[in-house]
Amino acid sequence: MTDTTAARDRVMIFDTTLRDGEQSPGATMTLNEKLAIAQLLDEMGVDIIEAGFPIASDGDFEAVSQIARMAETSVICGLARAAKGDIDRAWAALEHAKKPRIHTFIGTSPLHREHQLQMDKDQVLRKIEETVSHARSLCENVQWSPMDATRTEADYLIETVKVAVERGATTINIPDTVGYTAPRESAQIIKDLLDNVPDLDKCIIATHCHNDLGMATANSLAAVEAGARQIECTINGLGERAGNTALEEVVMALKVRGDIMPFHTGVDTTKIMAASRMVATASGFVVQPNKAIVGKNAFAHESGIHQDGVLKNAETFEIMRPQDVGLSDNALPMGKHSGRAAFRAKLKDLGIEMGDNAFQEAFVRFKTLADTKKDVFDDDLIALIDDERTSTANDRIKLKFMRVIAGTEDPKSADVVLTIDGEDHAATAQGDGPVDAVYKAIDDLVDHEAVLKVYSVQAVTDGIDAQATVSIRLEEGGKIVQGQAADTDTIVSSARAYIIALNKLLVRREKTAASNSDISIAS
Repeated sequence: MTDTTAARDRVMIFDTTLRDGEQSPGATMTLNEKLAIAQLLDEMGVDIIEAGFPIASDGDFEAVSQIARMAETSVICGLARAAKGDIDRAWAALEHAKKPRIHTFIGTSPLHREHQLQMDKDQVLRKIEETVSHARSLCENVQWSPMDATRTEADYLIETVKVAVERGATTINIPDTVGYTAPRESAQIIKDLLDNVPDLDKCIIATHCHNDLGMATANSLAAVEAGARQIECTINGLGERAGNTALEEVVMALKVRGDIMPFHTGVDTTKIMAASRMVATASGFVVQPNKAIVGKNAFAHESGIHQDGVLKNAETFEIMRPQDVGLSDNALPMGKHSGRAAFRAKLKDLGIEMGDNAFQEAFVRFKTLADTKKDVFDDDLIALIDDERTSTANDRIKLKFMRVIAGTEDPKSADVVLTIDGEDHAATAQGDGPVDAVYKAIDDLVDHEAVLKVYSVQAVTDGIDAQATVSIRLEEGGKIVQGQAADTDTIVSSARAYIIALNKLLVRREKTAASNSDISIAS
């Protein structure tokens, strides 16, 4: 393969987990979580990281700014509406990056022009001229997107792209903002633009698909076959409504089916599982068991025929190796006699890295877990580490003590002690069951109006001594937050998940308030 051919067949991966992914209701991430995810994306070879929307909040600005300073190899991108203030704010956050990119956009479909923007076609064209030119005056790397491109009139879409290219955009992104298009149409849009926009071949054409009709991956790959060379995607397909194109799906599709799709990416696929777990923990969105590539059942075989085939030759029922995406082939359990060296080696095998202090804390928790469970399996360790990462020293609410009375006879009650902003507060409450009683006791201590929308329990591994991962969703005033925690005691994991969600709710409040909000302690 010549260098020219390699460059032509190279597909850039643009990850927007920290921007579009975080727009999922309840997926708010802390600054430290964003930095950790960005560092892993940078290490795994993601070409462009869309780190946030700098004008949206001071928190978003700070995250983009710190990621811009930290990244070693990835292009760091900030989103901006078609407004000078947005673009200036994005550049202020990006200017220290080794490889900065400004991404600006405007709605182009009739629905967006008439109802959202209340602008006619000519006004939109003038706004594109003005804002792309301004972005290019600040940054050499400028991406432009016609929002809702797939519902924009074909001739007008061509006209808008012409203007953006003329004004200096270096990447033209075609978003399927509402997940409306289908593969054949996705490809045709790219072909029409290449045939009708002068000098477009000198730009990178990108595709950004949502999964409302379940076709995001197919639409993205169809666009690549038609000439797009950048896919916008998120880890685990995280995103608004039904989510975005999943990074792991398009990357592995190109890797596995290179025979019919002769394209390649620069992503180190062995880090995919680590990224999936980190994003699931930070966002609170549990990966469905049958999710392609990263689901718990993606490499599981229960059918006797399948098991027999895999034992004889894994390729009979597996089109990729678990190791290709970072899954360990060593599922030997650990126990209470396992030492630090074995624990560290196991974490390394699972693709988990942590500093000395975090490692010591995790080892203590492992030993506690090993005293409770006879065998600690890989999934137990992953849940333990995820739990460690979810709870931080900066949490304003912490569980100090809990005792529950439950059984066939009433009353079911809970005694709870919370440490709130460094001070201990106790409450006792009764409920329909032990979890209800615990939540009511917590509600007596923390003043909030959140409503519990989702409560689910999943066993981490098999057996009566399995850890239970509890996931919850709270909603308060339109703000949605997730909480997730694991423990061999389901009631404990329920309490901790609730507290994690409440801590995230405080973060959401702080992002929308002029100053830090205080926790009101109920009298």
